[in-house]
Amino acid sequence: MRTVERPPHEAIAEPPVQAPPPAGDRRRRRLTDQVRAYGFLLGGLVCFALFSWYPAIRAVVIAFQKYTPGTEPEWVGTANFTRVWHDPEFTAAWRNTLVFTLLALLIGFAIPFVMALVLNELRHAKAFFRVVVYLPVMIPPVVSALLWKWFYDPGAGLANEVLRFLHLPTSNWSNGADTALVSLVIVATWANLGGTVLIYLAALQSIPGELYEAAELDGANLLQRVRHVTIPQTRFVILMLMLLQIIATMQVFTEPFVITGGGPENATVTVLYLIYKYAFLYNDFGGACALSVMLLVLLGAFSAAYLRLTRSAEGDPA
Repeated sequence: MRTVERPPHEAIAEPPVQAPPPAGDRRRRRLTDQVRAYGFLLGGLVCFALFSWYPAIRAVVIAFQKYTPGTEPEWVGTANFTRVWHDPEFTAAWRNTLVFTLLALLIGFAIPFVMALVLNELRHAKAFFRVVVYLPVMIPPVVSALLWKWFYDPGAGLANEVLRFLHLPTSNWSNGADTALVSLVIVATWANLGGTVLIYLAALQSIPGELYEAAELDGANLLQRVRHVTIPQTRFVILMLMLLQIIATMQVFTEPFVITGGGPENATVTVLYLIYKYAFLYNDFGGACALSVMLLVLLGAFSAAYLRLTRSAEGDPA
């Protein structure tokens, strides 16, 4: 095939190269983009400052004052901390909170992970079971607590009715000093199960399938695959959820407030419930804020130590 050559004057001219904008225009454009971005963030920052930062700072200040709404605050130094420290309910509240946190880890930490493993292996009706697992999260916490309060009723409650039907001994559940705290742990675990399961499920689905195939070729069984593939690949998620669960359970309030009212015999009085009593029953906002500062310092120190230890365990020099 013969090639037709174009004359030099018919050659296609390349478009002229545009010169970059001056440095001043680039700076103005960058500044405009930053102002626009901060403008979008301004509303959220203002709300966060008004409803989060300011109350936290104000609570720290009130912790060193004798304060009742409608009166002039009086600076008392550490008197609020001393009074709260010597309160007989102080020891019971911290003991119950720590026991609740420990029971929540033993009962409620492994169950979501196991359920996520089961859901991840399902081949049919995955969406249905995810909705079923997540359903308790969509129920308002107070409504959920009221349902469980009826469920635990020692007379006509569903729990004892089931035990009677099975010819098993009944229980006082939330009305018994020995069983009340465990009953509340079950309620909290059920109410918060769905969100944790979905987070674990998302982490499991991000694990490359080649790792499981290689483990199967090496002859690993199910438990060995979970131990050597699943847990190492989801370790970061497991550690972060453990930290978040400890922080959340240390601040448990809804279940003891709605179901037991701190009883029986102060068996379910928690730190947050004691803060509520100081503020709204004793009208002692200084003591309530002092106890809040104690809880804040403890959780902050624990979080820092936990993150430090987990980084060291992972070999991070930071």
